[in-house]
Amino acid sequence: MTTALQTPQRRSRSKLQDASLVNGPMLLLRSIRGFSSNRSMLWLATVPAALFGLGLFNLSAYATELPELNAAFLANNLWLLIATILVIFMNAGFAMVEAGMCRSKNAVNILAKNLFVFALAVTAYWFVGFSIMYGKPVLGGWFYFNGLFFDPNVTPAMVNDAALVPTVDFLFQSAFAGTAATIVSGLVAERVKFGEFVVFALVLTAIIYPISGSWQWNSIVEGQEGWLNKLGFIDFAGSSIVHSVGAWAGLVGAMLLGPRIGKFADGKPRAMPGHNMAIATLGALVLWIGWYGFNPGSQLAMDQWVPYVAVTTTLAAAGGAIGATVISTLTSGKPDLTMIINGILAGLVSITAGCANLTMVGSWVAGLVGGIIVVFSVVALDAAEIDDPVGAFSVHGVCGVWGTLVIGLWGFDIQDTGAALGLFNGGGIKQLGIQAIGAGAYAIWALVTCWIAWSVIGGLFGGIRVSEEEETQGLDIGEHGMEAYPDFASAK
Repeated sequence: MTTALQTPQRRSRSKLQDASLVNGPMLLLRSIRGFSSNRSMLWLATVPAALFGLGLFNLSAYATELPELNAAFLANNLWLLIATILVIFMNAGFAMVEAGMCRSKNAVNILAKNLFVFALAVTAYWFVGFSIMYGKPVLGGWFYFNGLFFDPNVTPAMVNDAALVPTVDFLFQSAFAGTAATIVSGLVAERVKFGEFVVFALVLTAIIYPISGSWQWNSIVEGQEGWLNKLGFIDFAGSSIVHSVGAWAGLVGAMLLGPRIGKFADGKPRAMPGHNMAIATLGALVLWIGWYGFNPGSQLAMDQWVPYVAVTTTLAAAGGAIGATVISTLTSGKPDLTMIINGILAGLVSITAGCANLTMVGSWVAGLVGGIIVVFSVVALDAAEIDDPVGAFSVHGVCGVWGTLVIGLWGFDIQDTGAALGLFNGGGIKQLGIQAIGAGAYAIWALVTCWIAWSVIGGLFGGIRVSEEEETQGLDIGEHGMEAYPDFASAK
């Protein structure tokens, strides 16, 4: 659907010097270029929250006498800090893949979304998201909360136990929250309003993602672990928790937005080639490297299993690339670079849940199947007339579910008992059923809550889609007033 152009409001004739104390501040803002429209007021919505937090909450870190820092404590925290930097750098990879696979007239908009969304995610997650995800039980197993912000103090017990300090733990987890929001950007690319996307990203990273993440990853209070954790669900680094939640959230947005103008004609999809496949390819390699923070970092310690997880991650990415290349060649007659890129990413998503629970052979096969699945999934979405410009749902949603289920097919409890968990290697059907419950729970949660969020945001701000004129001209001009390539004619 397309939102009609709104009739511009008349400029106020009131003079600032004649205004009352009630009207004066608004007149002053409207006199500043860029604050004259109602829509621009959306950006001011975050100011009261920021002032509220800064003015009423003065968190002070109190110095504590600590024992001598031991090697294990330093190694664990240094490794997680390095892993965090790698995961944060994945934002560059997401931005390059999305921008390269979309048209040049929308490049600035895509880059702006991917850059700004991480700033939003860190702020929202710091303000309340981290507390919801890793706080104390309020509704045991389902909802947690520990107040606003988090306590950054390092205690002697943390040093003695070689535990993670709260600040590095927060940084790592906030990078994951940012990843979930970034996935949404690809699904709604080239037609969503920038401001409305910003509001949705705040809701996702502050509330929706942290609540569902706590179901599996919160085990702060013994006996009050998240309900999926208690059930025995396994998602080591977030195939479902991060990737599928972001993908389901984006799918709802894509369906409410409708396809881009000209994407489908007479029920058949039309190709809208990306403008820079070199950037997209480089973005895929950046993401591959960043995944060494995503998966091995989720070990949350520097031990003998970190390199093992790195190898299973690599093998799955290789298998995904091979699977997608072979299938795309067989179906289209020539190897498709976009499918090779998505095959690599599909392999990486497919191993994210089970990177510590699959053998090396099992990891490669899981990635291979993911690479095959992603090709058919892209075709299936086109057949359903769902416009996913970069294949984000196929990569993160479909392969996120596959990566969760594969543990129940041929997974092992490698780091503990070594027992078989999978249906095909003697572990029975129990784990597969648990994995299916978890994957289904994340799908239902994200679909329902994100539909509500997108619908409310659209209702409050007059829709979430740009006008037909802006979409035709390009979001770079309509949303940002600039072009990515001003010296060249934009491809329409």
